[in-house]
Amino acid sequence: MSKKKGLSIEEKRTRMMEIFFETKDVFQLKDLEKIAPKEKGITSMSVKEVLQSLVDDAMVDTDRIGTSNYFWAFPSKALHGRKQKLEQLESQLTEGTQKKQSLQQSIENAKVGRENTDSRAATLKELEGLRQQRNQLKAELATYQGCDPEIIKEIRQMNKVAKDAANRWTGMLQKIWISQ
Repeated sequence: MSKKKGLSIEEKRTRMMEIFFETKDVFQLKDLEKIAPKEKGITSMSVKEVLQSLVDDAMVDTDRIGTSNYFWAFPSKALHGRKQKLEQLESQLTEGTQKKQSLQQSIENAKVGRENTDSRAATLKELEGLRQQRNQLKAELATYQGCDPEIIKEIRQMNKVAKDAANRWTGMLQKIWISQ
C-alpha cells in the first residue's frame, strides 16, 4: 500500500552528474532521456529540466552542432572548479584573518593611554558632570526661547503681514459688495 516516493531535484542532479562522470561521454538530450530512467531512476519527463538546471549552474557544458545539442561534463572540470573555489575561499580566509589581526592591533593601540587610573576616573567623572550641565542648560535655553527678542520681532513682523493681508481681502470684499 505504500507509494513510491520520487527523487528530489538535488538527488536527480547528483544522479545525472554520475551518468556523465561514469561514462565520460558526450550525449544528446534524447540519449539522456533513454539512459537516465534505466540506469539512475530519473523519470524521462524531468530529464530536460534537471539537465537545464545543471547547464545553468555551469556543471554541464552544452554546445549546438548543426541542428543537435550536445551535453557533456568531465570529472576533471568539476575537480578544477572545486580547486578554484577552494583557492578563492582560502584567499578570503587569509584576507579575513589579516583584517582581524589589524583590527585587534588597532584595538590594542586605542587602549594605550586608557588604562583605568585614578586621574582617568576623575576626568571621566568630570566629563559626565559637564555633559549633564550642558543638557540642563540646553533645556533651560529651550524654555526661554519664547522670550527671545529676535523671535518676538519675527512674530510681530508675521502679525503685521497677516493684518495687511486681511485688510486687503476686506477691502476687496467691500468693493465687490458695493458694486453689486
